[in-house]
Amino acid sequence: MGIPVLILGESGSGKSRSMKNFLSDEVMVLNVAGKPFPFRGGLPKVENATYGMIKLELDKHEYKKYVIDDSQYLLAFEMFDRAKETGYGKFTDIAIHFKGLIQYVIRDMPDDTVVYFLHHTDVLDGGKVKAKTVGKMLDNQITIEGLFSIVLLCETDGNNHKFITQSDGFTTAKSPEEMFPMEIENDLKLVDDAIRKYWEI
Repeated sequence: MGIPVLILGESGSGKSRSMKNFLSDEVMVLNVAGKPFPFRGGLPKVENATYGMIKLELDKHEYKKYVIDDSQYLLAFEMFDRAKETGYGKFTDIAIHFKGLIQYVIRDMPDDTVVYFLHHTDVLDGGKVKAKTVGKMLDNQITIEGLFSIVLLCETDGNNHKFITQSDGFTTAKSPEEMFPMEIENDLKLVDDAIRKYWEI
């Protein structure tokens, strides 16, 4: 059973930046939007990754850490590709495909594999911050965050970057008790180390 981890944040909040301390042999980045890294150096990556390409890489089991950057574009790109279709069928398909990827990580990946979903946020009318989706099925019928035990929220003041690990009532951030302090450094390598120590994997 693999471990999916959701990393939420606005564009520019530090989601991709958080990968910068990984070594090149530690992680595979599945780069959905094909954008360059916001830091010097490089990590192995698959450009313009689709569901099929992502599953192909995950099936190889070559790494213990994978990053899908940015996972909400899997939803958005499929939505644009099918924009001229009428009816609600496309929304159902889009929801099923994304849910299926998360469940594939949980059900079919090795126990010591962590897959990080870097994902944009949306703000509801009441001010609550949640994962960005398309359509209403993922929100009303599933709730993306409910499929993850760990949801971290990226925040920045323009100079400093951090992860929020628990909800203040206005976010969907969450993590197991005593795995992290309330705020931690924006460093996915440190997050990965803490997860493996906590669950002894």
